[in-house]
Amino acid sequence: MSPRKDYRNRTVIKNHPCFSENAHHRFGRIHLPVAPACNIQCGYCTRKYDCANESRPGITSAVLTPAEAVERVRSLVERNERLSVIGIAGPGDPLANDATIEVSMAVHREYPELILCVSTNGLLLPDRIGELVESGVRSITVTINAVLPEVAEKIYSWVVYRGEHYSGRPAADILLENQWAGLSMAVEAGLAVKVNTVLIPGVNDNDIPFIARLAGKRGADIMNIMPLIPNAVFEQFQRPSREYVNIMRKKCGRHIPQMTHCRQCRADACGEVGEDGDMELEVLFSRIGEIYNEMVV
Repeated sequence: MSPRKDYRNRTVIKNHPCFSENAHHRFGRIHLPVAPACNIQCGYCTRKYDCANESRPGITSAVLTPAEAVERVRSLVERNERLSVIGIAGPGDPLANDATIEVSMAVHREYPELILCVSTNGLLLPDRIGELVESGVRSITVTINAVLPEVAEKIYSWVVYRGEHYSGRPAADILLENQWAGLSMAVEAGLAVKVNTVLIPGVNDNDIPFIARLAGKRGADIMNIMPLIPNAVFEQFQRPSREYVNIMRKKCGRHIPQMTHCRQCRADACGEVGEDGDMELEVLFSRIGEIYNEMVV
């Protein structure tokens, strides 16, 4: 193992709440919603803003500018010494938004001790891996839901890549090729790599063990199998049971370690995994504090 990969394993994975079940009891994370644009359409995804009653990926109370995002980090670092990770996970795809690199560089300059993490669908990962590394990103999550193009066709409606719009089999081919190439490049670059996979019953069940096998062989560190949240094209589908998810995790655990404590967080989540604080609550608590201080004075 290279010194860089050894350093990665000893620091990022140990202290990242999503990579380590022990860490998620000791450390928290911030998601910065600076990436509204997306370059693919997943059949299970509806991106909404200002949805305080929902907790799932693609949800945020607001989209922040880079300056607002950095200020949010400052204020939350001051309030919570246990934060270890600054993540960018949407509400669109971070790599389809230049703000992701801008914010990562700014946060890394000010807080080099914090782990920068990006979640992506992988379409632009081969194109932007160099920028991610240079901006200080040390861990990455790639969502991969299929191995076979015919399965991917059922999950993704279209992709936009290098200015061209693709649908059907061409879209599936481009996305899968870039996902797997990008994952390998991220591992080679020394990043901690997590693979997210949405379990869609009757659609990608058979592909998921092969995703696990390929990801493990290519050097990914952990896999997170998430139950489908019925929505959009898959609105009429049933959410897979906890038992079925655990059966799938057991199958895939032969090839790659499994994450079992995911809470499918919002794009503006803050705190420990499972707390699911969001920016609306932050603003509310901040205002209560201001009112209290005024009353005391």
